[in-house]
Amino acid sequence: MDGLIAPHGGTLNARELTGESAAALDERAQSLPTLALNSRELADLELLANGGFSPLDGFMTQAQYTGVVDRMHLPGGLPWTIPVTLSVSRDDANRMKGEVALTDADGTALAVITVAEQFEYDKQHEAERVYRTTEEKHPGVAALYQQGDVLIGGPVQVFRRRGDATFPEYRLDPAQTRAAFSERGWRRVVGFQTRNPVHRAHEYLQKCALETVDGLLLHPLVGDTKADDIPADVRMECYKVLLDNYYPKDRVLLSVMPAAMRYAGPREAIFHAIMRKNYGCSHFIVGRDHAGVGNYYGTYDAQLIFGEFDAQRLGITPLFFEHSFFCRTCGSMASSKTCPHGADDHVTLSGTQVRQFLADGIEPPAEFSRPEVARVLIAAERAKV
Repeated sequence: MDGLIAPHGGTLNARELTGESAAALDERAQSLPTLALNSRELADLELLANGGFSPLDGFMTQAQYTGVVDRMHLPGGLPWTIPVTLSVSRDDANRMKGEVALTDADGTALAVITVAEQFEYDKQHEAERVYRTTEEKHPGVAALYQQGDVLIGGPVQVFRRRGDATFPEYRLDPAQTRAAFSERGWRRVVGFQTRNPVHRAHEYLQKCALETVDGLLLHPLVGDTKADDIPADVRMECYKVLLDNYYPKDRVLLSVMPAAMRYAGPREAIFHAIMRKNYGCSHFIVGRDHAGVGNYYGTYDAQLIFGEFDAQRLGITPLFFEHSFFCRTCGSMASSKTCPHGADDHVTLSGTQVRQFLADGIEPPAEFSRPEVARVLIAAERAKV
C-alpha cells in the first residue's frame, strides 16, 4: 500500500506484545524456568521482536537450522543464510520444557519461548558451511564453539525490550523506518551496512547509489563487534558530523542496526541484505569483502554469492561496487572501472597506516577521510591514553 518493497516472506513478523497482553505474559513469566541470554542472543531477540528477522517467529527449529546451514534456504524455499539459534548446555536442556522465560544478564525477564524441540548439532559442520573455516581464530567460529551443545527452537513472544539499549533515538524498528520512508515519499531506498567509520570511499559508493534511488538508509551495526573495531559511540559521532556537512538532509536517514556481527563474509552479505529488506530498503550496497575478516574470503565473494539465489525470492536488489579511491590525476573519487591511472596516482591507506595517523594526532589526507571525521577519531584515540 505504501509502495515500498514487501518484507521478506510478505509481512513483518514482529514478535512483540504490548499493553495488557504484554503485562499478562510478564506476570506468567515470573513462574517459569529461566534462561539468561548472552549479548548476541539479546541482539537476535530484539530483531525477532521488531520484525527485522521476518519471517522468523523465534529461534530456529532443526528443520530451519538444517535448511539454512546446508542449503541457505528456509523450509519452503525462502533464502536465509545465517542460523539464528539459542543454545544451552546438556544439563540445562533437561529443564527447558514447555515455556521458558528469557532474561538479560541481570535476570530481568524479556520474553517467553515455547520450546518446540531440542536438538544437538555439529559445530564444526556449521563452521565449515557458514564461515568456510573451522579455525577458532575466526571470531564467528570462536563464538560458535563457545555455544552450548544443545539448540532449543520455537516461537518467542517479547513483552519487554532490553533496558540497556544504546542510541535509543536512532534505534528505529522496521515499521518506523518504513513509516519514515513513506512520509518522505521514498519508494526506492538503498541501504548501507557499516561497522566502521565512513571514509571517502564509502561516501562515494553511497552517493553513486543515491543518484539512482529516492533515499539512503545509513544503517550502522551497533551489536557485538571485534574488540579492535572502532566503538559504536565513536562511529556514531563520525556519521553525525559527516551527514551534517556533506549529505542532503532530506535524502538520508541515520538509524542503527542492533544485530551482532558474525564475520561470515558472503553469507552475511545476504543476511544483511534480507534484514534491510525488512527495514524497507529496495536496494543494498555490497562493496568488496563485505562482512569479511582476515583472509578467509575472496575480495568479491560477497558479491558473487548473490548469483546463487533466485532474484525474485531474494527480493532486494544488490548494488555491486569495485574498490574505490581518490585519483590525483582524475582529481576525484574513482574505481578501476572509471580511472585509467596507476596506483601511484591513487590515495589509498591501510588500516594500520590510518591507526598510526590517528594515534599520532595526524589527520589522514583529506582525499581519504573528511577532516571532521578524522577529528572525531583523533579525539577518541587521545581519550584512550
